[in-house]
Amino acid sequence: MKRPQIIVDDDDSKVWSLYDAGPRSIRCPLILLPPVSGTADVFFQQILALSGWGYRVIALQYPVYWDIFEFCDGFRKLLDHLQLDKVHLFGASLGGFLAQKFAEYTHKSPRVQSLILCNAFSDTSIFNQTWTANSFWLLPAFMLKKIVLGNFASGPMDPEMADGIDFMVDRLESLGQSELASRLTLNCQNSYVEPHKIRDIPVTIMDVFDQSALSTEAKEEMYKLYPNARRAHLKTGGNFPYLCRSAEVNLYVQIHLLQFHGTRYAAIDPSMVSAEELAVQKANLQASSDQEQAP
Repeated sequence: MKRPQIIVDDDDSKVWSLYDAGPRSIRCPLILLPPVSGTADVFFQQILALSGWGYRVIALQYPVYWDIFEFCDGFRKLLDHLQLDKVHLFGASLGGFLAQKFAEYTHKSPRVQSLILCNAFSDTSIFNQTWTANSFWLLPAFMLKKIVLGNFASGPMDPEMADGIDFMVDRLESLGQSELASRLTLNCQNSYVEPHKIRDIPVTIMDVFDQSALSTEAKEEMYKLYPNARRAHLKTGGNFPYLCRSAEVNLYVQIHLLQFHGTRYAAIDPSMVSAEELAVQKANLQASSDQEQAP
């Protein structure tokens, strides 16, 4: 599948590339935003499964943007170009932070219908690198890759997780110096989410209980920021659960999107929603909320 490339800024070098799968009639699709090391195709498991079930799914790859405001402005122009008024955002790590900042940026004229935040954070200061953020542009690509690889898990792991890390290393290798430097700059320059601007947006926080680049403090901060968020916990999955625990991640995505079925913000083709599937999803939804409430 070839990725269409779209330019929405005056600067011709800022190219968004994306996969757009599923029914084009859906006007409020799910958009997937990758982490620092990721390209649009790190979400191939979600694209294949969810579009097969009737959802419209768009996986993005960012152009080179050096600050959050510039990114948000470019993303808004991309949605305008795609003629999408409202969208659901699934963001992984940096993608999750950018999703929150975009919801905040557009809060007066909302463009974000809901958020799924996977291994995401709300304040860049957790990485203790705000003082180096402005020098990433000077570093050669191999040093930037070394910085990113330092957050990848090592040691014994199951085959799916090992395959997921191999895939991400391969994707990391495909990124150029300016792509990596700009993403690390966005990831680390001093910025935080202002939750009062986005408190009315339905949120699911998805995280893992095993080793990931996020500290326990960062996770706790997310729970505090979104006290009413639905929580989707995976026992294992590391930094890239959408690759190595895709069945669980896809189920949680479906459960999150279920609340919009039958509305103009549905991300699924209504004809693809069978009564049986809805019953199964509602049972899963009930089971997951019972689990959340259990002490």
